[in-house]
Amino acid sequence: MKQLLIAICLFFLAICSAQDIAVVSGAITHNNQPVPYASIYVQNGSEGTTANVDGYYKLTLTAGDYTLVVQSQGYRTIKKYINVAKDENLTLNFALTEDVLGLEEVVLSATRNRVERKTTPVVVSSIKPRLLKATQSITLADGLNFAPGVRVETNCQNCGFTQVRLNGLDGAYTQILLNSRPVFTSLLGVYGLEQIPTNIINRVEVVRSGGSALFGSNAIAGTVNVITKDPVLNTWEIGSNLAIIDSDALDRNVTFNVSTVADDLNSGITLYGTYRNRDEYDANDDGFTEITELRNTTIGGKAFVKPNDRSRVSVNLNAIREYRRGGDRLNLAPQFTDITEELDHDTFIGGADYEINSEDNTNKFQLYTSTSYTDRDSYYGGLGGARTRQDSITANNAFGSTKDLAWVNGLQYTKNFKNDDVITSGVEYNITNTEDIIPGYNRLIDQSVNSIGVYAQYEWKPSKKFTALLGGRLDNVIVDGDYTIGGISRNVNISQTAFSPRLTLSYLLTEELRFRGGYARGFRTPQAFNEDLHISSVGGEPQFVILSDDLESEFSNAFTGSLNYSKTVNLWQLDFLIEGFITQLKDPFTLVSTGAVLENGSILEEVRNGENAKVFGSNFEFGVSPNPKWRFQLGGTIQRTKFEEEQLLFESDGTPGENDIAIEEFVRVPNLYGYLNASWLPNKKFNVDLTGTYTGEMTVPLVISDTGFLQLNEVNPFFDLNIKVESHIDFNDDFMVTFSAGVKNLFNSYQDDFDIGPTRDSDYIYGPNLPRTLFVGIKFGKFH
Repeated sequence: MKQLLIAICLFFLAICSAQDIAVVSGAITHNNQPVPYASIYVQNGSEGTTANVDGYYKLTLTAGDYTLVVQSQGYRTIKKYINVAKDENLTLNFALTEDVLGLEEVVLSATRNRVERKTTPVVVSSIKPRLLKATQSITLADGLNFAPGVRVETNCQNCGFTQVRLNGLDGAYTQILLNSRPVFTSLLGVYGLEQIPTNIINRVEVVRSGGSALFGSNAIAGTVNVITKDPVLNTWEIGSNLAIIDSDALDRNVTFNVSTVADDLNSGITLYGTYRNRDEYDANDDGFTEITELRNTTIGGKAFVKPNDRSRVSVNLNAIREYRRGGDRLNLAPQFTDITEELDHDTFIGGADYEINSEDNTNKFQLYTSTSYTDRDSYYGGLGGARTRQDSITANNAFGSTKDLAWVNGLQYTKNFKNDDVITSGVEYNITNTEDIIPGYNRLIDQSVNSIGVYAQYEWKPSKKFTALLGGRLDNVIVDGDYTIGGISRNVNISQTAFSPRLTLSYLLTEELRFRGGYARGFRTPQAFNEDLHISSVGGEPQFVILSDDLESEFSNAFTGSLNYSKTVNLWQLDFLIEGFITQLKDPFTLVSTGAVLENGSILEEVRNGENAKVFGSNFEFGVSPNPKWRFQLGGTIQRTKFEEEQLLFESDGTPGENDIAIEEFVRVPNLYGYLNASWLPNKKFNVDLTGTYTGEMTVPLVISDTGFLQLNEVNPFFDLNIKVESHIDFNDDFMVTFSAGVKNLFNSYQDDFDIGPTRDSDYIYGPNLPRTLFVGIKFGKFH
């Protein structure tokens, strides 16, 4: 009887509760078009849902007062207060406005967790597909210049080696991540920036200054996180671009993307590919290339499945086949030319992630593995302008091969507290193995680097205005490397443990003005980096790099402080950032030309611990959008570099007329550089984009003798301006066409003093990577 009474009471309670139920439903749109899969949830509550593919949502609530929040990536967040009565069916529609400046974008790279960019305690710059399209960027290397403190430079006429500098530091100081994983090895750092096509990129997140506390060593200058596209909508597109370089060389590019998502949003897959075929380009008609011949084929994909509401499994795969060649007489076999650098890459990059959340979403576990493997055939050499028997023997033996592996495994745990504090901790095990062999020069790099890192970070939020981010990472790095060139052999066999702390403070001075300040410590262990795996041609001979006998680890201390003003009024958006930075380097790895010539005629450079140095300056960025039809952004960097004592750059071996050369500042680093981009979208069928970069005066070394003796040249500034127009035709919701055309480097601001002939210094290249270039393109399919 007692059990029956309890059942009856529960039944009537259920009826009473049901009578308090209210239903809120409606459509979420942008410009009268549905916004698929937008999130709708109760602020400070647990109720929420997701709109369907048509932008329609339905949310069941109990009677009461609520603030509903609507969010979707690329749009501004909307909040509405509602009061619902029991049994009420309320229709509530939301019209979203585009987040043109990305103020409410969600980023990952600041804290290793998803957080809004405007509220994160660490400054994050984001480069999105809209900007990559506006700049007609074919590869990652083309679009990275459009963020403060970032500059991509080309370092070789023969092979097109590129590197990205953050806050003036060399490329080896920057940790490049692919989908938040450090599988971008030193070898990939030589040519990889041109091997990642933009049609696979969802966004690029840039964090300047020390990131070692979260991402391990080699993040002294910061991190560049390339996040590839996820399956979000049912779309497909095929595109083609044709560029004409200085009315002389053709650059052809074809891409495809296709994505499908299940109706219940519990699984999806996206596939993408690109094919590029670029002719070589000779700027001064001396018969030697300034831009390499290039053929690249990339295919890849990304997929996810949700076994339940609390877990997700995702995988990503990318396969890259690239051939590039530069020098002279590209129609001949390389051993019959004066100079040839020929590279044939096969690269595979893949990874898998498993995420699971607790029932109340306060605990999150991530388990991941990622890998990259590159198999490269190479040729660095040639006859050097001579035709003796010994020259032919040397040229015939300049073939080489490289095998490069990186494997990353990790576990991360995130705890969210009710007061919005967050603890992030994890462990990561990294393996890299590199073997680079050129038998004819007795050249060998056989290097393995194994590291295990443990990190923890506490995000403390005692109030809505103040956030403190305190973290640290403990890394044990084991390097075992053998390095040989000619008759010289070196070995590195070390095991080092280093602690990298990080402290960041953020304070909201007003509703619009935020202060951020931080400190981070970083380190690099002795090993071969990307510059060491690249071989230059000087005086008709290859120039090799070897590590010194007593190379010690390099450490850094980085300090930053910034003010960020962001304001949204009706359709207006305004964003202004000013950031000061100083990075101190202790025992920095420094490349010194020794003046030594090996028995086979090759020139030798040596990596040594240099004089202590510092880089200091300011990054700035200003963005304004009066409405979604107009956008203007201007950013740049003013900086200085300084060695505490004069740094040896060339060490004379006593050759008459050649003396030691020392410098007080870094070479190839301008004191001022920046970018601009402006967009006009009068309607959804037409838009115009104006973009450009400025590179200030800098000192660039030029080798003028066969011993490597240098001449320091002060080069003029460059202003590289691009214009692009697009026209869109929507035949229906399932088929659209976009036509585009424009000019890159409109004023032909391009280097005009290249070294010439078979004995040229192939590293003497600077400024924009293209002369004036015309382009046209077409894209069709179902896309948004």
